Amino acid sequence: MPDILAQISDQPLDPAVVVFTGVVRNHDGGQSVSALEYQSHPDAERFLRTVCEEVAASSGLPVAAIHRVGSLTVGDLAVVAAVAAPHRAEAFSACAELVERIKHEVPIWKRQKFADGASEWVGL
Repeated sequence: MPDILAQISDQPLDPAVVVFTGVVRNHDGGQSVSALEYQSHPDAERFLRTVCEEVAASSGLPVAAIHRVGSLTVGDLAVVAAVAAPHRAEAFSACAELVERIKHEVPIWKRQKFADGASEWVGL
C-alpha cells in the first residue's frame, strides 16, 4: 500500500491525524471467515478519488484513502482512510464520513469465504 500519511502530510499545522484501518475479520454473521476476495468495477479508482475530493472539499481538510482488491486473508488491511485537521473532532468526523461514503459509493464487492467451504458475495 502506498504511504497514505504522506498524501496528507503537506499540512504541518494540522496536528490531529485520524487513520482508519479496515482489517479482514475472522467472522461475519456468526460464521467463521477464512478469507476474502475483493473485486472492483474498472472505474472504482475514479469513484474513490471523487469521494476523497468531495469529502476534502466539504470539510476543507486533506484526506486520502485506498482500498485493496484481490485475495486477502484474515488480518490483512482491506481499506485505509486518513484525515488531518487542526482538531481531533474535525478529523474523526471527516474520516467517518469518508469511510461511509467509500463503503456505499465505490463499486468494490467482496466474496467472503467461510471455514466450512461456503462463500457469499456482499455489496452487490
